[in-house]
Amino acid sequence: MRLAYLDCASGISGDMMLGALVDAGIDLAVLNEGLSTLAVGACRLAASEVKKKGFRAVQVRVEHEPQRAHRHLHHIVQLINDSGLTDRQKDLARRVFTRLGEAEARVHGTTIQKVHFHEVGAIDSIADIVATCLGWDLLAVDRIVCSPVAVGGGQITMEHGRLSVPAPATAELLRGVPIAESEVQAELTTPTGAALLATLVDAYGPFPSMTIHSIGYGAGTRDLEQQPNVLRLFVGDAAEALAADTAWVVETNLDHVSGEVIGYCTTRLWEAGALDVYTTSIQMKKNRPGVKLTVLCPAELLEKVERILFRETGTLGVRRWPVSRHKLERQAHTVETAYGPIEGKLSWISGQQPSFAPEFEACARAAQQHGVALRTVYEAAQRAAASSGEPGALPAAPAEDAPGSTQGGSA
Repeated sequence: MRLAYLDCASGISGDMMLGALVDAGIDLAVLNEGLSTLAVGACRLAASEVKKKGFRAVQVRVEHEPQRAHRHLHHIVQLINDSGLTDRQKDLARRVFTRLGEAEARVHGTTIQKVHFHEVGAIDSIADIVATCLGWDLLAVDRIVCSPVAVGGGQITMEHGRLSVPAPATAELLRGVPIAESEVQAELTTPTGAALLATLVDAYGPFPSMTIHSIGYGAGTRDLEQQPNVLRLFVGDAAEALAADTAWVVETNLDHVSGEVIGYCTTRLWEAGALDVYTTSIQMKKNRPGVKLTVLCPAELLEKVERILFRETGTLGVRRWPVSRHKLERQAHTVETAYGPIEGKLSWISGQQPSFAPEFEACARAAQQHGVALRTVYEAAQRAAASSGEPGALPAAPAEDAPGSTQGGSA
């Protein structure tokens, strides 16, 4: 699987991503050829090598005739539809601008049809986004992973006055995205950069297992005192053919609640959709024994999980951080046994044969109905999977007693 990783330690903007793509090997002439089909007048990209805190990077500028046009979303979509880009490139560009429009509409309390793009509606921003979408299509990666994103700090001056970083639209676009702490008092991530991330990125987390083939450095226009103002793009092949995603770990230490309360809280967390919930015995201050309650959940359940923890345990605080998961491919599967149908899951690594795991509840239900041991039903399900030709299932075990048989079993 071809993989890309974005290192956003200094944030991200449209021109930084474009510079990283060009430095990673995307032909600037091909990008300019695509831009030439946009009906926006003379417009082209120019690239140059610059130094940022001693490190080389590619800086891309949009050169165009003076324009003061502020456009609505439908104007920009029409420009894209009428261009000479491929259908896939057009679709990606439309999705980026739609994400921007949705964020602006939410911030200003209006509809996406009435959103009036200002900076993003200018020709240089349109060129940044369209050329970037063209570049990513040409890069042809199967999956994009991104580091936690630095947004910066301080204040910026916009058409609506002075606002704190991140800008409102940027903050909306970064909902559910892990933010990296930064001491830089400047806007590191722009609305354009955030919209590209919100549309393109499949997962956020640490550097994935991969074999690196190319690295692109995209330069921002600002020179930072603390660090190089660059976006790094790594392109290569995944080292493992495993499915992957990003989840969040949320945990808290408890030494003031009973086991009943903790048990009830874990039940509520499971019901809320947590991926995993478990407790660990720990030693806390003043030699008090305590419990660490840990929850694994998807990003969209973070707020719900934290509310349950605060409400049910009375804890004063929780810790949370994103984690990258590798997992087996899986699908539901049912086998027929002498004890009835038993539900379970097939799981496998890509390119290898699957194995079958019966569901506990299904085995327990059948065991109670037929008056046999749980393991008897479990083993019967495994044999059924093997005999039905499910690849990778456990080899068949010696024959078990069928329901109603009087033959005794071994002790």
